[in-house]
Amino acid sequence: MEKQVKLKIYGQVQGVFFRMHTQRKAQRLGLGGWVKNEKDGSVTAIAVGEEDKLKEFINWAHHGSEFAQVDDIKIEWSEPKENFTNFEIKY
Repeated sequence: MEKQVKLKIYGQVQGVFFRMHTQRKAQRLGLGGWVKNEKDGSVTAIAVGEEDKLKEFINWAHHGSEFAQVDDIKIEWSEPKENFTNFEIKY
């Protein structure tokens, strides 16, 4: 059964290819959803998929891309609200 998770990721996560690496990780895990930069310097990601894959995605997000410095992540679980066919970067 699919679930949805919303991540709000804080730290040095903009200007370090975090969105691109997030997209690649989500695609490798077969997740749908999106990732985008926020005006406050954080990154938001919505991912939909099997719970075990989402947990792996969350574990990855705690360190992120090579040059990222993740300080905190807010996690919200829910039932899927949209039917995503891929994982995209929003601008």
